[in-house]
Amino acid sequence: MTPRPRSRSRRLLVLGGALAAGAAAGAAYRRRSGRATSGPPEAEDERRSLGWGADVGRPDHRVVRTPDGAQLAVWDLQGEGPEAAVVVLPHCWGCSHEIWLPVTRRLRDHGHRVVLYDQRGHGASTRGTAPLAIETLAHDLAHVLESQDVSDAVLAGHSMGGMTIMSLATYRPEVMKERARATVLVATSAHDPRGQAFPEAARLAAAFIASPVVTRSMRSANGHRFVRGVFGVDPLHSHLVLTRDLFAGCEPSVRGGWLAAMTGMNLLEGIAGMEVPTTVMVGSRDTLTVPARADAIASTIPGARLVTLPDRGHMLPLEDPDAVADEILRAVERTDIDQR
Repeated sequence: MTPRPRSRSRRLLVLGGALAAGAAAGAAYRRRSGRATSGPPEAEDERRSLGWGADVGRPDHRVVRTPDGAQLAVWDLQGEGPEAAVVVLPHCWGCSHEIWLPVTRRLRDHGHRVVLYDQRGHGASTRGTAPLAIETLAHDLAHVLESQDVSDAVLAGHSMGGMTIMSLATYRPEVMKERARATVLVATSAHDPRGQAFPEAARLAAAFIASPVVTRSMRSANGHRFVRGVFGVDPLHSHLVLTRDLFAGCEPSVRGGWLAAMTGMNLLEGIAGMEVPTTVMVGSRDTLTVPARADAIASTIPGARLVTLPDRGHMLPLEDPDAVADEILRAVERTDIDQR
């Protein structure tokens, strides 16, 4: 039977996903700006500024081993003294802890201890044998918190990192209660009904994202344009390149596996019981975790506060690290006052 036009368009929408949006927006960006593919001359300086700091190399990480054999790379950056506030930063799908470095530097400037880690199968972390499932994210975060003896922490997660925190609240609420003082959920979602509504399209989308064709395309000279659609107005070339490099460097089967896990998830019931102060952040131009998803989270978590950044897209830790760091610092200060 020939699919009806509406069914076909829905299937293509899910199948293309972020990459289709990125390609279309990238073409428009190319026409509007006329910028060279290699980026402006200052691109290398911009890229270096996204690292650990001027003349600072990446510090050594420790390895946290999970029961299923995954090895999670963890960076525990000490603050000013043993009483320093602790912030833990799970990162987004297909990238690594590097997405958080601009925010990390700002938090450390305030003397805070910051714990970063690569999600399983991303960056320097191995995949292990556990299923790539939303619940697995919760167990991995719990292992990181316990291994680093983290308590009274602000948990701030971007995209899949936000889902990680909400998964912790859903599947490991005792760990959330014991070790978290507040949460900041950045450009994320608690539910995605498309997997249940269009299971075949979701399967095809995951298979497409897992294809080596995607990797080859993103590693091409114009590959950074595939991620243009996840940014808001006037993104820096270095941000596009970093996001492209990390996504292209993620193992294709890991990309596809986590996409399949996220499509069809529903954490709304679990987060309805969250008791810690929560801030939800979203960019007004986010095309992946659209503002309506942030609204749903903020209206479900008791007392949650919603912050919308005008003209920003999905990659808020890169696009506006000052705003993200400010909200995390606000969460630290707010809970300090509440605990006095």
